Amino acid sequence: MSLDPGLRRLALRTLLAAFPGTSAPEWAVDLVGEGLAGYTLFGYNISEPTQVGRLTAVLRGARPDALIAIDEEGGDVTRLAHATGSPYPGNAALGAVGDASLTQRVYEAIGAELAALGINLNLAPTVDVNTADENPIIGTRSFGADPEQVAAHAAAAVAGLQDAGVAACAKHFPGHGATVADSHLELPTVDAPLDLLRARDLPPFASVVAAGAKSIMTAHIRVPELTGDGPATFSRAALVDLLRGELGFTGVVITDALEMRGAALAAGGTARAAVPALAAGADLLCIGARVDAALVEEVAAEIVGAISDGRLPLARVEEAAARVGELAAWASRPAPLQVPATDLGYAAARRAVRVEGSLDGLGAPLVVQLVASSTIAEGPVPWGLGPHINGTEQVRVTAADAVADELVAKAGTRPIVVVGRHAHRVPEARALIEALAASHPVTVVEMGWPSRWRPAGTRAFITTFGASHANGRAAAETLGLA
Repeated sequence: MSLDPGLRRLALRTLLAAFPGTSAPEWAVDLVGEGLAGYTLFGYNISEPTQVGRLTAVLRGARPDALIAIDEEGGDVTRLAHATGSPYPGNAALGAVGDASLTQRVYEAIGAELAALGINLNLAPTVDVNTADENPIIGTRSFGADPEQVAAHAAAAVAGLQDAGVAACAKHFPGHGATVADSHLELPTVDAPLDLLRARDLPPFASVVAAGAKSIMTAHIRVPELTGDGPATFSRAALVDLLRGELGFTGVVITDALEMRGAALAAGGTARAAVPALAAGADLLCIGARVDAALVEEVAAEIVGAISDGRLPLARVEEAAARVGELAAWASRPAPLQVPATDLGYAAARRAVRVEGSLDGLGAPLVVQLVASSTIAEGPVPWGLGPHINGTEQVRVTAADAVADELVAKAGTRPIVVVGRHAHRVPEARALIEALAASHPVTVVEMGWPSRWRPAGTRAFITTFGASHANGRAAAETLGLA
């Protein structure tokens, strides 16, 4: 059955889709001309800057105010530098430095790079207060565990991006920092009273609202006292009463990807998640990364069907589309011409490094990098000291398979530097490090979210607060290996 053309176009104006490959398929270009709000670019869409510029120009040729979005957080979450790692430290490192003006400069530099490539909406910064050390999805994406600190850096990041002409999207409302589950894989629950939420999780969102953030992203998390049994993405109490009513936000509410299980499972599928999200007060629906023309049409059909049968008020969708249109108009203005400072990110990463213990006598060590998995948000981006150390032997091992005595024998008279990422979360990694340190000089470089764990017997413990290319270089320089 064909859809009413006017309603289909209205529905498309609320959708942020995606497509495979480094060039836009014909269907993707056609959908922009037919009203689709825009696209999110992922690592698989990006090979090098000239190609990205051509790609965004093609999309904008179909409609000049198309939104071209990206998750470019710096640090561990990068799309532009997915093949090498980001030249900028992430939020945890910036929070550790504690200089909000530096945070603003870093985000302005990121924004300038995006604007130069024709990207006008950054799905950043992450402004969650990471109060759970075991948080599997936020971690180093957060500015820290203190609400006031996070609020100050969140506002600075928004200002930096938007000064560069790129719309910011603060995420993940009402706060993903206290979760110990990943909303890509399930629906996490934050069982906190509203008073705690207001004191702990909401200050950064109030701060970005005051800073003029153009958009805020929802979280697929359940806060029983606020959202009931469903995620915040489907909660009018969260998106209208709290975000708009209490915090005074007037910009665009963007959903986290509807394909994520935290939303899709609750709704019965990606397409079916569209209607409850719009009904709850979301304006721009991020469909996800695995998108084709058929899925876009399926989502649009769900919205049109709900309008037609009265489940979704026409006025609500018109309101959402109007807000998206205002964002698109702002984001399509000519961006200020800026040349990013090439060493800014590396200098910032160096300022974030913390050393406990002594690095005396390190010389030319054996570097042992522990293999670590990446989250869905991060993707398989290279990390570690490898690209930054010259003439220093490095081995990669899986903690569960490594034998301490064999590594000690391989090191011989050389000290050992163990490089890990969230090593405290892996019992085998903790055991391996402490076994090495029991009989050999060992220094640990932790490139994940810092924990309270410090292995017994080690000479030094280095924290980088992230695993970007910049963080890796900073660690290598601190060790005297670069």
